[in-house]
Amino acid sequence: MATSAFPGEKPDRLEEACAVFGVYAPGEDVARLTCFGLQALQHRGQESAGIAVGDGETVLIHKDLGLVDQVFDEDVLAHLSGNVAVGHTRYSTAGGGGWAAAQPHISAIDDELIALAHNGTLVDTKPQRAWLANEGVQLYGYTDSEVAARTIGVDTRRTGHIRSGIKLMMQQLHGAYAIVLVTPVALYAFRDPNGIRPLSLGQLPNDRGWAVASETCGLDAVGAAFVRDIEPGEIVKVSVAGLESERGIVSGRRASCIFEYVYFARPDSVLDGEVVYNARRRLGRTLAREAPADADLVLGVPDSGVPPALGYSEASGIPYCDGIVKNRYVGRTFIQPTQEMRQMGIRIKLNPLPSLIAGKRLVVIDDSIVRGNTSKKLVEMLRGAGASEVHLRIVSPEVTWPCFYGIDTDTQDQLMAANCTHDEMCERIGCDSLAFISLHGLHRAIHANHDGFCDACFSGDYPVVIPEHLQRKGFLQ
Repeated sequence: MATSAFPGEKPDRLEEACAVFGVYAPGEDVARLTCFGLQALQHRGQESAGIAVGDGETVLIHKDLGLVDQVFDEDVLAHLSGNVAVGHTRYSTAGGGGWAAAQPHISAIDDELIALAHNGTLVDTKPQRAWLANEGVQLYGYTDSEVAARTIGVDTRRTGHIRSGIKLMMQQLHGAYAIVLVTPVALYAFRDPNGIRPLSLGQLPNDRGWAVASETCGLDAVGAAFVRDIEPGEIVKVSVAGLESERGIVSGRRASCIFEYVYFARPDSVLDGEVVYNARRRLGRTLAREAPADADLVLGVPDSGVPPALGYSEASGIPYCDGIVKNRYVGRTFIQPTQEMRQMGIRIKLNPLPSLIAGKRLVVIDDSIVRGNTSKKLVEMLRGAGASEVHLRIVSPEVTWPCFYGIDTDTQDQLMAANCTHDEMCERIGCDSLAFISLHGLHRAIHANHDGFCDACFSGDYPVVIPEHLQRKGFLQ
């Protein structure tokens, strides 16, 4: 479902936290490679972008608010010269937004600088902040990424080895994290023991170096061949010594975010051996079997709703139609809207084709319903274009629980499905019928190389224990 185009408005869908990218390639333009990787991953974060480069002596960094091509130009890239780099695009989660929260986060370990880029959320950093204060470590901000970097620094000072500091961080901090870290001479990549957030490893052609990215589409953008996923609990180091791997922490219950397949990931990415596009087509076919509708056309809400709409059409025999056009030049904007513009809402990003849908009974496929506001506007817009019936079909189950692992969801009282019956949801949205894929159907449609997923936003089954104070804040009493 389309996110709001207006500042200050909550998007009516689950939003990804961020993307990370890293590359070790001596003799290559690593800043430019990282910029290309981040552009491929732009869909995962549009609030800020940053790149940090290790030049053998120190770490250089540039970051700012905006999209990747707004933050970086030829002049900036020319001043980021080195052999190793990490990059980040961000949606604000833990610690809030703004420039101060932009990443990579830079930190000093004695006289050496490191830069850390983090996708995910650490569920409870308060005890660790107290521990760091007891160790004499001063914190300057409110992000969990700073807590992670400072924790790494404590044991690195004691042992002289960054991997020792990373292991300490992995033992003391809990939650979801896919992290890339750069020193003046090396690249590190590591992942939480449950593997909640994705992280992939690739190799540049002709043994020119290595790259890591939140999704394989980031590797594709720089010509790197996908090698494998970074394993849960694994630490990978790339330096002049080559690629090294070791266990940072014992892996736990496998819990890859299942919503990556529904919405977050680009359709051309491969997650855990599964092509995301293929999974979405199967989701649509499953939904057609579980929730059939008597209709004339099937429409998908761009972009994530299109592959499952094609699958729904295949399984149901109802013709597919590109009846909704997306404006691809509207991202997050800082243009202040008038009240009249706010009322126009969704039309800034999506517009129906009345010549195709007027007088037709429509099955409309979308990825999720969070608050329901945009779904209501979508149905109103389709009826205004002449649709005689609108049957809304959702390729995820009802979102009834908040996420604490790096996804921007409100507290439970803001989730429509947690507060309304099915009939009430249908009435508020204004559709003729409403149906969601079953949780079993969702799992069955994804053919990953494992069957361990986090589906807590649908089931309330959290793989990492949620601290009591967060439960009090996030859950309905």
